[in-house]
Amino acid sequence: MRLSRFFVDLILTLGRHELPDAQAHYIARVLRLGVGDAVQLFDGSGFEYRGRLCAVGKKQVQVELDERLHGQAESPLKIHLGQGLSRGERMDWAIQKATELGATEITPIISDRCEVRLNEERADKRLAHWRQIAISACEQCGRSVLPTLHAPQPLAQWLGIEADLKLLLHPVASPLAEHAAPSNLAMLIGPEGGLSEAEIDQARQQGFLPARLGPRVLRTETAPVVALSVAQYLWGDLA
Repeated sequence: MRLSRFFVDLILTLGRHELPDAQAHYIARVLRLGVGDAVQLFDGSGFEYRGRLCAVGKKQVQVELDERLHGQAESPLKIHLGQGLSRGERMDWAIQKATELGATEITPIISDRCEVRLNEERADKRLAHWRQIAISACEQCGRSVLPTLHAPQPLAQWLGIEADLKLLLHPVASPLAEHAAPSNLAMLIGPEGGLSEAEIDQARQQGFLPARLGPRVLRTETAPVVALSVAQYLWGDLA
């Protein structure tokens, strides 16, 4: 039987813990697990904790953790993805797949052709929503460390980041595979309408090098899946 695995927003140790309301409701009401059922928890520290449910009620779930394990190792390639902000499920998909493919940091990018405009309140709600998507992706794929998910930033602000290699995906450029292996990588992907020529020039001035993934122009939500897969295959842990 598959061991149920959950992220909890607690600092875990061996011993007894009361689970937060969201996890307690899911375990008791959705999965209908009971006392004695085995679970595995992680808190984003890189360790995993195994134990069994010792109390399951309508409003309270407790677990007794008796084993600490090293979690899944992170990729040696650190990737900071700057993903053009796009609508609804497209952005959700990009964040989910980037998490599964080992992105270390993800920043939604606000650029000239973005069709989404977020005020501060909406941005906070979307960030909380995206964090939950990343958590669910980690629970599914086995990652023990959550990617750092930054609040949406204007492109000009994000371009100043430091990295061994900074790449701008562009359909007219040399292949991504021609670049030397970095230890950390910044990758910029435009929104649905693409980046403007002025933004491309601005990225170049900040040290971003154009790179292409093949002969076809990919949708904004497809591009991070392909780009991160290729980068992890060439320089990371996907083999």
